[in-house]
Amino acid sequence: MAKDILTKENIHLNQSLNSKEEAVRYTGKILADNGYVQEAYIDKMLEREEVTSTFMGNYVAIPHGTEDARDLVQETGLSVVTVPEGVDFDGNTVKVLIGIAGKEGEHLDVLSKIAIVCSEEENIQKIVDATSEEDIINLFDEVN
Repeated sequence: MAKDILTKENIHLNQSLNSKEEAVRYTGKILADNGYVQEAYIDKMLEREEVTSTFMGNYVAIPHGTEDARDLVQETGLSVVTVPEGVDFDGNTVKVLIGIAGKEGEHLDVLSKIAIVCSEEENIQKIVDATSEEDIINLFDEVN
């Protein structure tokens, strides 16, 4: 039985992160700690940032591993981290981090669902203002 893609354990609200690297590591560690990826996936997430930023606009970044990190993914999963004060991503402010790990191409389907939610600015504000993990899960209910 596959795990849920997004669970309460994968959501960390109101964090304070000081750098892009710290933010990416934090987001990836949630995935690793909850059994979605092997620890080495986090380094692949940082490698991805060196190639191209995962900043998407609307205060959102979607850190994920490089193509060659597929073998490090054990289950498709998401982590959601809110940083109300924002963290600098190469001159862009990120308040919502969505870490993603996809098994066998599933990440594309998950990404499209995330994009739908994140394309509306009011949803980003709802995520940043969320007071419980349930608030986030309700917004992303189509992902699971």
